[in-house]
Amino acid sequence: MTDQPDRTGPDPTTLAPMAPTYAGTVFLKPLAEGRDNVTVGDYTYYDDQDESRDFFTRNVLHHYDFIGDHLHIGPFCAIAHDVRIFMNGGTHAMDGFSTFPFNIFGNGWEEGFDPASWTAGHKGDTRIGADVWIGNSATIMPGVTIGAGAIIAAKSVVTRDVPPYTIAAGNPAQAVKQRFDADTIARLLAIAWWDWPADKITRNLNAIRGADLPALEAAI
Repeated sequence: MTDQPDRTGPDPTTLAPMAPTYAGTVFLKPLAEGRDNVTVGDYTYYDDQDESRDFFTRNVLHHYDFIGDHLHIGPFCAIAHDVRIFMNGGTHAMDGFSTFPFNIFGNGWEEGFDPASWTAGHKGDTRIGADVWIGNSATIMPGVTIGAGAIIAAKSVVTRDVPPYTIAAGNPAQAVKQRFDADTIARLLAIAWWDWPADKITRNLNAIRGADLPALEAAI
């Protein structure tokens, strides 16, 4: 009797799950290890055939521990090439006549600077929900929440929250349409299949990718 094939999907702790065939797709959870200001769910990936392993330094910008903001990325997200996520460390004080950051250059320009004028513009944590698809070269601005199942179109600039299962596009990104009706969205959020163990997801893959809502609800 031959061994049964693996029925639990790829190992979410593997950095390059498609290697050696293709090494440009990486799971982000292994890359986030040791970073106190980042949380990433299982199976979320970034695709960039050139610089995929530098995601948290090249694609997540102005993210400093001393600021205190946190980047939350849920499981099963697909993040395309050249996506940029801006955090609060790039904020400039806007209450005065100039937004130029005189204080960071020192030599007397730091005197009289009130840090509160800078932190007042901070937007808080950035949250990307489960099963979100972010298209090529999209930009996510600080403090936004993108709901589960949302799709962000390529080259969009997200400046405000995006509801679950919403397609958003443009600069600034606007809701184009809901992927499903309100009742279906509520039921999907209640099911939260992305929180299931891997073997249960495997058993219900046809329902997940085939939009069989009754089968998913029966599997709860």
